[in-house]
Amino acid sequence: MAKGIIIREAHFPGKAPIEAYGNGGFRFADMSHRGSLLVLPSGIHGWEPADPLALKASDFDRLFAEAGKVEILLVGMGKELRPLPAALRAALKEAGISADPMSTGAAVRTYNVLLAEDRAVAAALIAVD
Repeated sequence: MAKGIIIREAHFPGKAPIEAYGNGGFRFADMSHRGSLLVLPSGIHGWEPADPLALKASDFDRLFAEAGKVEILLVGMGKELRPLPAALRAALKEAGISADPMSTGAAVRTYNVLLAEDRAVAAALIAVD
């Protein structure tokens, strides 16, 4: 019997450089994803936050679950650099994660370099048009 469409959570189970960004999404591993990404040691996940001014610690629950495998978090804040909210910065610090906010383009480029160096890096990338 035929089944209907199954919608699954966006997830790529591995590490991959980000090949392109813009037009509201990203390309990596010969695939494309529309929307923001949370790039972790466990893989690349679709991520809901779209407003860098409204980020909160609960947006990073997956990251906190893998905190022991991450030294630095690159946060692509969209087109412009914006500071992380104080409560989020405190939660990341408590988890032992150094967070570095920057524009999404700079975060993608820096992530790719650190990934090539086999560093313990994660990235939270807000999609840009």
